[in-house]
Amino acid sequence: MKMIFFISCLLIITSYNVEQKAEKMEVKKIIGISVVTTNENGQSNKDIGALWGKFFEMSSQIPNKISDDIYSIYTDYETDYTGKYTAIIGFEVSTLNEIPNGFIGREIGGGKYKKFLAKGEMPRAVVETWKKIWEKDAELNRRYTNDFEVHGVNSQNGSDSEVEIFIAVK
Repeated sequence: MKMIFFISCLLIITSYNVEQKAEKMEVKKIIGISVVTTNENGQSNKDIGALWGKFFEMSSQIPNKISDDIYSIYTDYETDYTGKYTAIIGFEVSTLNEIPNGFIGREIGGGKYKKFLAKGEMPRAVVETWKKIWEKDAELNRRYTNDFEVHGVNSQNGSDSEVEIFIAVK
């Protein structure tokens, strides 16, 4: 029984996020698909979950991609994290000159960002990290321009998964 409690505590500890100091971010070009959603009543979980499924069906159509890292972007905030916003899932590309039908192109970055690292089982670790970010909303001094996650090579490693989350700050 003690061993089960210890393992449970260890799993909880490993899913906590790691926050780093603010850093300057270069502009990145992204092509992806989008949905307008809200965090109210768990709506974003449904909408963004469906968006991920659709993305995996359509992602091979994205031209000029730079890497296999997947970007999950949150932008066009109506107010703050409690209002409506646009979620975009896509790839970084070298140019926005060729955007296929059904996709959108955006530039993100170009300012200061605070980086968080979600560690643990996905998507639970990402959800828990966002909850911690929302709890710190006032002290983070967020810009609410565009925030994003980078789902890189370490994002699908079971309980050892990692996803970087970048929050735009003033």
